Amino acid sequence: MADNLEIALYIVATPIGNLEDVTIRALETLKSVDVIAAEDTRNTSVLLEKYGITTRLVSYHKFSESSRVELFLNYLQEGKSIALVSDAGTPLISDPGAVLVDAVINAGFRVVPIVGASAVIGLLSAIPRNHEDFKFIGFLPRVKNQIIDVVSKNKNENLVFYESPNRLIETLETIANEYSNKKVAIGRELTKKFEEIKIGAISEIIEYYKNNTLKGEIAGMLYKDEICQEINLDEKIKKLKSLNLKDKEISSILASLYDINKNQVYKRCLEIN
Repeated sequence: MADNLEIALYIVATPIGNLEDVTIRALETLKSVDVIAAEDTRNTSVLLEKYGITTRLVSYHKFSESSRVELFLNYLQEGKSIALVSDAGTPLISDPGAVLVDAVINAGFRVVPIVGASAVIGLLSAIPRNHEDFKFIGFLPRVKNQIIDVVSKNKNENLVFYESPNRLIETLETIANEYSNKKVAIGRELTKKFEEIKIGAISEIIEYYKNNTLKGEIAGMLYKDEICQEINLDEKIKKLKSLNLKDKEISSILASLYDINKNQVYKRCLEIN
């Protein structure tokens, strides 16, 4: 172990595409630790070879998390330092590592973050938002009713997610069937040669990707339903219900007055007693 490096588990962020998006501190850490725990040693080898790093690699992925914990704890107890990396970006952000971090902390060793690239922060830094708050949920579910359930529960959040390019159009269509007025931002191939960020109504984004290239890693954000908050939709629904108006009548009135989706208002009416 390098004399100036503490015995610890270092959580090292690596590039999400462009290999030059790596910090000096990350490179120095990867050079100095005794072993690197890598989600896929083949992917990590590409980065290490570019920067002439010869540190030993040990595989650590979601299928080996539990079985590898004892091995890495033994390294720490022997006075060896460890770096944890994922295939790309920051470990533990929709990547394995939580089991190891928990075990290392419980064993009394430090966990040291070496910050860097993240697709979530990359996307958020490049799209307009009226509020700082957001909610990151990792990958969206694959089942349609589960997707709608997640979106419904978070309709007042800027909802950040990952999605496969093979499923993106189908996922957006599922959401659009229930929330046709949703605004969405999609970041594709962030930091890479064919990087692309598209922002617009969900129907526009669906149509765009039906007619254009859809490959690579995807990070997206569903914008919160700002209009519903601005007009205090729930309070207006309750007020109209108190006048004994029917849900369909309330939906028509509010949709006409505030230029919002009638179906969305109707769904909210059903949710409010």
